[in-house]
Amino acid sequence: MRPTLLAALLLSPVLTASAIASTPKSDAVTPKNVRISTGVTGPEIIDNSALRIPSGSLGLYGPSQAKVVLTFQVDEKGNAQGVRVVKSVNPTVDAAAVDGILKSHFRPAKLDNTAVPMELSLTIVVQR
Repeated sequence: MRPTLLAALLLSPVLTASAIASTPKSDAVTPKNVRISTGVTGPEIIDNSALRIPSGSLGLYGPSQAKVVLTFQVDEKGNAQGVRVVKSVNPTVDAAAVDGILKSHFRPAKLDNTAVPMELSLTIVVQR
């Protein structure tokens, strides 16, 4: 048992030294210019007066309300572009919703107080 204890005591400095030598050192350089964001604000609708769905567009029979879901991009000037219907109600409601959004005006999204384009998803609830 004594030779084992003696071997353990003699090898312990070697093991400790190899453990210290194997610890990784960081070569990462801290960036000098760190960007700090003042935040992100999403687009807001300013004028939606053109968004009008015809009163008889849901028909006489069927649900009393329906939802049409649109996706589009609001550009830096607050205009809607690339409007797509994700969830359709019927061609009449869909066309009126797309036309209304294209004619609406938005306050653009901002990143660091600079207007930026942003993708948006909008659900329009149509009631009879």
